[in-house]
Amino acid sequence: MTIELESTRRALRDAVAQAERAAELARLLDAAQARLAAAEQSADEVKALAERLSETEERLAAEQAAADKLRRELAEQRFQAEVANWKLSSMKVARWNRLGDAIKSGRNNPMRLAKGLRGAAKPVKRPIAPKRRPPAAAKSKDERPGAAFQATSTTRTLGGASFKLKPFRVPTGPNTRPHLTAAVIADPHAEALLRYEWRQTTGFTPRDFARVLPLEVPHLLVVESVTQGPWVEEITGEPGEGIRALLDWCAERGIRTVFWHTQGDVAAYAATAELFEHRFTTDVTVAWPRLQFGVQPRVHNPLPLAGGRIDRVLTLDQLLPGHLAYPDVLTSYRWPSGVDCPPGTPQWRLAEIAACGTPIGPEPDGRRAHVALRRAYQMGTMTERIDEMLEAIGLPSARATLNTSVLLPILDPYLMEHALAQVAKQSGVDQLVVIGPPETELRARDVLPDVEVVYRRPHPAMTEGAMLDAGIDLCEADLVAVMDPRDVYGAHYLSDLRRAFLFSTADIVGKAAFFAHLRKPQATLLKQPDAEYAYLPEVAGATLLARRNTLREVGFADLTEGWDEVLMRQCREDGIKVFSADRFGYVRVRDEDRWLLGAAHLVEYGSAEPHALI
Repeated sequence: MTIELESTRRALRDAVAQAERAAELARLLDAAQARLAAAEQSADEVKALAERLSETEERLAAEQAAADKLRRELAEQRFQAEVANWKLSSMKVARWNRLGDAIKSGRNNPMRLAKGLRGAAKPVKRPIAPKRRPPAAAKSKDERPGAAFQATSTTRTLGGASFKLKPFRVPTGPNTRPHLTAAVIADPHAEALLRYEWRQTTGFTPRDFARVLPLEVPHLLVVESVTQGPWVEEITGEPGEGIRALLDWCAERGIRTVFWHTQGDVAAYAATAELFEHRFTTDVTVAWPRLQFGVQPRVHNPLPLAGGRIDRVLTLDQLLPGHLAYPDVLTSYRWPSGVDCPPGTPQWRLAEIAACGTPIGPEPDGRRAHVALRRAYQMGTMTERIDEMLEAIGLPSARATLNTSVLLPILDPYLMEHALAQVAKQSGVDQLVVIGPPETELRARDVLPDVEVVYRRPHPAMTEGAMLDAGIDLCEADLVAVMDPRDVYGAHYLSDLRRAFLFSTADIVGKAAFFAHLRKPQATLLKQPDAEYAYLPEVAGATLLARRNTLREVGFADLTEGWDEVLMRQCREDGIKVFSADRFGYVRVRDEDRWLLGAAHLVEYGSAEPHALI
């Protein structure tokens, strides 16, 4: 009995313990369920907060973009107002305006008239032209692709030695067609080629294009066969929802769409390309219209690095290690004295190197480098390629031109035939304004049948400067070249000079480095060989190529000798940029010139043309 009772008691104690454990488990379960419910509620709240935060960030980004745009527009309006005030001030101090004021105020008073005319004849310092300033508030750093495009890698390593470079400063503007806006999806190389051809919008993604693009609705969409970035998966293989939505967005707004196949197997992009209105390719084996790469003058040009070149010829692998971003590639192009490129190097790569003035081959050669640079541009620039594309898709490709008028004053009738022959060699001459003997007009029309000839007969006492000043108002082209009837000009002289306007910001281009030939000693000289591709205080007057409006504002001094020195001095006072191009294509010819003998290097005794005309 006792044993049974004890067993019962133990069973009861066990049952009570199990009940307590069950109760504890139930309590813990209830607590866990309560925490789970609270967590679910918190998750819903976090999700709602995340959605609100995303909406707020989008509104903030849109407001920041709008504010930045307003700041840029305000800065531009201020600059234009300063330009207008500067032009008004320049007109007020112009000699013709002061003469007019003197005549008007002294009309009835001879003494006052004489005093006013004397005052008007005195030189007056012209107001300094305003310069563009950045917007009042700098734009916050944007990490999106294409937002920053400057060189960052400042060191290179060769054979264990480290070289410190001053990076090539990639220009930020202006662009060729400011009236045209393009949304562009491209890898860094193609983006660098296109960014100066229009107002370019980049960096948008499949997620945010509907928010970014309406800020400045583009006229066209250009999509390259990219190999990196958020659009790769959208355009390779079966088209993604993002690219379809983007194309639908463009279709609703009448935005033309272009697919540009530049790399990779075209089959990988074929399905996506079919959704675009227009397709182009760089591959000659693909049956689409061609749109090849061209050099971009704004970044592929002979402007040197601040530290100059190293005295070494590099292989292509040494020149372009694989880690370089494209802005740093532009620095590397300008670094060595030459590049030895292996067979099979892409043609576009060779053209870019040559366009930067870098000799290609095992031995550096400045003459061959200049010819290669010229050929790289003759193969076509991106500006010309985009002209072709815009024409094909039906958009206007209007842009500024480099049309040229030539001013040719002929003081000596015996130089007429020689002078006209020098002009006839040139390409791209739209107009010849010639001032000289009566027989010059008919002879000029015979020698230059495809050029508009404007002839004026000079007064017997006119100086060369007076002839030029009279002729500038007859010029109609955007650029005006001054040529000296005594000198020799190569067939590529004007086309080489015009090229400088594609990559420099100068209003006047000429040559401070040039060859000269003195007949009496039969000596060939080289003036200032280091003065190539640089902004300088002055260039030779006989090599002047300038924007027409600039020459009209500055004018020519009434001198036969030294009018160019006065012109250059006026440019320095007015802040007008003057750029010295290459040394080739021109020979200054004189019987003797003591100034040149003391300021130039002797090349040889013999003709200068084999050295200069290439």
